[in-house]
Amino acid sequence: MDDFPIVLGINRTQDASICLMQGSHLAWAIQKERLTRRKHHWGKPGDLRDHYSPRLPGLDRPVDIVVECFSSDEEVRQLPLYEEELAATLRLAHGARRARISHHLAHLYSVFHPSPFEEAAVMVIDGQGSPVADFTEHWSGATETPGDWREVSSFYTATRAGGVNCIGKQVRPPDGGRHDDERLVGLGMFYFLLTQAIFPGEGNEGKVMGLAPYGDPDALGLPALDVEGMAVGIPQAWRSLLRERKRFRFGSLDARFTDCANLAAAGQRAFEEALLGLAHWLYRQTGAEHLCFAGGTALNCSANARLLRETPFRRVFLPPAPSDAGTALGCAVYGLAEVAGQRCDFRWSADYLGPPPQLADIEAALQGAQDLVIEQPRGRDALCARMLDLLCSGRVVGLYQGRSEFGPRALGHRSILADPRRDRVRDWINARVKGREWFRPLAPVVPEERAPAYFELSGPSPFMQFAAPVRPEIAPMLPAITHVDGTARLQTVSPSDDPLLRALLAGFEVRTGVPVLLNTSFNGHDEPIVETPFEAVAAFRQMPLHALAMPPFLVTKRQEPELPA
Repeated sequence: MDDFPIVLGINRTQDASICLMQGSHLAWAIQKERLTRRKHHWGKPGDLRDHYSPRLPGLDRPVDIVVECFSSDEEVRQLPLYEEELAATLRLAHGARRARISHHLAHLYSVFHPSPFEEAAVMVIDGQGSPVADFTEHWSGATETPGDWREVSSFYTATRAGGVNCIGKQVRPPDGGRHDDERLVGLGMFYFLLTQAIFPGEGNEGKVMGLAPYGDPDALGLPALDVEGMAVGIPQAWRSLLRERKRFRFGSLDARFTDCANLAAAGQRAFEEALLGLAHWLYRQTGAEHLCFAGGTALNCSANARLLRETPFRRVFLPPAPSDAGTALGCAVYGLAEVAGQRCDFRWSADYLGPPPQLADIEAALQGAQDLVIEQPRGRDALCARMLDLLCSGRVVGLYQGRSEFGPRALGHRSILADPRRDRVRDWINARVKGREWFRPLAPVVPEERAPAYFELSGPSPFMQFAAPVRPEIAPMLPAITHVDGTARLQTVSPSDDPLLRALLAGFEVRTGVPVLLNTSFNGHDEPIVETPFEAVAAFRQMPLHALAMPPFLVTKRQEPELPA
């Protein structure tokens, strides 16, 4: 490993993140929010000094390559402060090289090079990315476009042998342009405006997706979005209605649930149809067999499932962290492939990328816990059996093991597990454990080879990126994970994936006849997923969970919470 360059990738913008690689070996990747406990925490000067270097291993070694990316926010104006901090905090190797890359290019390198494909079409769609003047890729339209206009979608062909080629971009004027309507373009901007009309704040797009099946998409009489080639426009009817914030602000005195749900339903349908239009356009331009898709809009699981079913692409790859957080990994991959000129052999086959916790920290988190009962079962099978005893008796169990997930989905390392056959458990978890809206769905996890018997999805779904129909004959058996529209955002676990999760699923099937568990993220209301053993124990105490598995320990409470009604 000493012959391979140490590459550091840093995302300085929304969902700030950092990634360390040595050659193709990914040491770790983590979002800033997991360290500061503030969801969607933006990058700021001082991150390396205050948050990253004190907490993350390996940053005391000489770094050969540093690659950073910004977006179109104000942070890029603080470059002198970032430069000063980097020079004072990092040890740069002799002859160290530096690069800053534009936003959509970082997304591209986060999705194509870690994909299983040798060549693919690539689609990047988000709210907005870098200004044209800051592009670090060739785009034929750059010379004819004002430098302050921002990218909102980008389309590429990519091959491992021949590099990447941008075949088109949609751009928009900056805020405060000559005509207000002129800047309201792009599919990512549309979903952002839709979300802000119903659930203001950051990171609430998933709420709109969960609410949509409760509404009637035709009730408000809204048109489809304008899709022409690779460009998406927002019709006047939509722009006018999205300004009616009081009418559609969920939970306010002036908003009816029906109106909110109808708007979500209309918006979700318009988004899906426009996304399919863009994907079909990209296929006509490229004829590619495979599609890679990144950007914040790639977190829309319902739309992603339609990409699989209704486009000519044979396979679709979405990274576990398609939003801005993933661009730190994209920066590191760019540093390895383009700055160092080395082939990148990292493949995003699993998302357990956080720094590994130490047994000493787990033991320290449990030391002196008089309010808890701490068991140490003899081996994984014994731990599994104890967890299954609890799950089959209707109890809800936290699971903290190994390295954390980098993306926003809990995939069995920072999870809360429950019996999906119990119809009240979803409401109980939403209300009592997570403190979130009653309509939010919870996800299933299932062995990959057993998934086709329960869900209508062609192929694996290891990162919870697709909402698949639950088979009609199965849905009544699994009410806690079946959404009102009959779908579920499933995670499949292959035989080579996490052994504890595989053992739990196999054991649950032996006991119940069903190889499916409910799996939701281990975090409280408006909090990031837990990262450290201390945070896991603190969250366990605060939540009415019945047990916490922290291999090699199983922890219960001396005063057990009530069971889900």
